Amino acid sequence: MLGNGVVGILSESTNKWERRVPLTPSHCARLLHSVRGETGVARIIVQPSTKRIHHDALYEDVGCEISDDLSECGLILGIKQPKLEMILPDRAYAFFSHTHKVQKENMPLLDKILAERASLFDYELIVGDNGKRQLAFGKFAGRAGLIDFLRGLGQRYLNLGFSTPFLSLGASYMYPSLAAAKAAVIAVGEEIATFGLPSGISPLVFVFTGSGNVSLGAQEIFKLLPHSFIDPSRLPDLFGMADYYAHPEHYRPVFHEKIAPYASVIVNCMYWEKRFPRLLTTKQLQELMRKGCPLVGISDITCDIGGSIGIINQCTLIDSPFFRYDPSNNSYHHDMDGNGLICLAVDILPTEFAKEVCFASIRDIKELPAHLRRACIAHGGVLTSLYEYIPRMRSSDSEPENPTKVV
Repeated sequence: MLGNGVVGILSESTNKWERRVPLTPSHCARLLHSVRGETGVARIIVQPSTKRIHHDALYEDVGCEISDDLSECGLILGIKQPKLEMILPDRAYAFFSHTHKVQKENMPLLDKILAERASLFDYELIVGDNGKRQLAFGKFAGRAGLIDFLRGLGQRYLNLGFSTPFLSLGASYMYPSLAAAKAAVIAVGEEIATFGLPSGISPLVFVFTGSGNVSLGAQEIFKLLPHSFIDPSRLPDLFGMADYYAHPEHYRPVFHEKIAPYASVIVNCMYWEKRFPRLLTTKQLQELMRKGCPLVGISDITCDIGGSIGIINQCTLIDSPFFRYDPSNNSYHHDMDGNGLICLAVDILPTEFAKEVCFASIRDIKELPAHLRRACIAHGGVLTSLYEYIPRMRSSDSEPENPTKVV
């Protein structure tokens, strides 16, 4: 049914905070009213939603149909993973599935896709010939993640007995636009520049991991504050990243030895897979804190459960974005009051700027098939050749072998 000309838009159901849309009303208008119907889209059916950032009436105004029933649709679009019962047989789906990393919590969805003989296209895997992602919200995740963390940092410091300008910040979703959120951060920065921070928490050292859009977005917000960037010149020369990515089992990270002991905040934005060594294990963190490391909190914007930072074992909610980890007894809490450090681990950060976070303008339809082929995880209920590794990874939960090099 993929080519039947009827496109469906899901009502987001997995998380109450998800307000983004895969197609805006203006996108739908272009698809439906293109010259000579060159897009091949004859109808667009939109499931009704009272929380979607664009109201149902705006879709009706451009010719879309509003209905819960998407059974006529050959292609069904969403943002995040739908509920399993929403997967219809022999349809094609496109959304951020998070299945290609073979994380256990996402495997029931892939099993359902395969069982229903459906096809799955993942936005994250749509790349150009240069390997660059065509649909990426990483900068918005980084921006929202750091703003939310700074707000929590103000609350945490207050519990530790320090009043800071960070207390005046709201969560990202509380601002009507990114510009308004940035203005609030700038105001905090001006207060810090004028009055400084309490001596008991200075200097405040932020460590950013990763070099992609997530890290760039987080650093974009950080740069609105008074700051100085320091090159970690004490790090040894690396053998070369090409060898690292080809043979990660030969390396071990020294982050816990060279960088983490001096960090007040770790903003984690790095890409990680199970084959890579962890940036910071639970045992390493416990040892660091035992030795008096000044770490106050971690903003894990990547939100990989059991990933590069060992203590991240859960996702948090936009309206309750933090948990507290106490390394002295390896315990988790949902308050700001006790010992340990605070951790932010929200997995849908871009939706806090839902009105501004939308897909790029529709590209030349002639370019799309090659990109979609690379982004197709399953077709007709069968894994495509690029993703035949998934069953092997699912059957192996082994940790990396003993490392022999340092990176």
